[in-house]
Amino acid sequence: MKRKIRIDRIITLLLTLVFLTGIIISLTKIIQWKKNTTDNNKIKEEINENIKVVQEEEEPKYVVDFEALKQQNSDTVAYLKVENTNVDYVVVKGNDNDYYLNHNFKKEYNVAGWIFADYKNKFDGTDKNIVIYGHNMQDGSMFASLKEILTSNWQNNEKKQITLVTEKETITYEIFSSYIIEAEDYYITTNFSNNQLFKEFINTIINRSYYNYNVEVDESDNILTLSTCTGTGKNRIVIHAKQINLEQN
Repeated sequence: MKRKIRIDRIITLLLTLVFLTGIIISLTKIIQWKKNTTDNNKIKEEINENIKVVQEEEEPKYVVDFEALKQQNSDTVAYLKVENTNVDYVVVKGNDNDYYLNHNFKKEYNVAGWIFADYKNKFDGTDKNIVIYGHNMQDGSMFASLKEILTSNWQNNEKKQITLVTEKETITYEIFSSYIIEAEDYYITTNFSNNQLFKEFINTIINRSYYNYNVEVDESDNILTLSTCTGTGKNRIVIHAKQINLEQN
């Protein structure tokens, strides 16, 4: 009887230790997450001082000091602004699609990562599909607000445009497709061997869209793709936009 009581006590103690360990690990992760998101928000404020908004007639023009940004991070390739969302970030591009998943603009380890372009994109004017990634953070930072585009309320916005500023060009895009899909390689294809393949690609991603944006897209167009997770780990929120204007900087 006493032996059974001792075993029960040991089991209770072990379960308590496991429970407490789980709580400590969870609290540690929450503290790290909060610190990382706070650090990234501060970095964003600092580096966005290198971006000036000049109002020209009815449209704003974004003037980006790439020289200053590249002194801080040579991987800088663009500045991204998505209208009617919180997306307003300097974009980097690494040697793979893994590094900036957990490193910030200062190349410090950070679970929130940073906004980064697909390493296969060239940013030399030849990309048929520029792909940009970002985490869906619970505090609303990074690409979290892209999920709003999938709501009917967001669709009431008159302006559904995205601005991408590179060293040489300011490119305006019009959203033509938005949807959720399981993680795959297809929608992040950056280049196509012929026009027919790109045409098939365009038709596929238009048919996936939750909404009809009434934007005509064909194989002669260049597009921009934004990708983030839904929070489940398996699915992705995807936004596609067609280039409608290009100005030399």
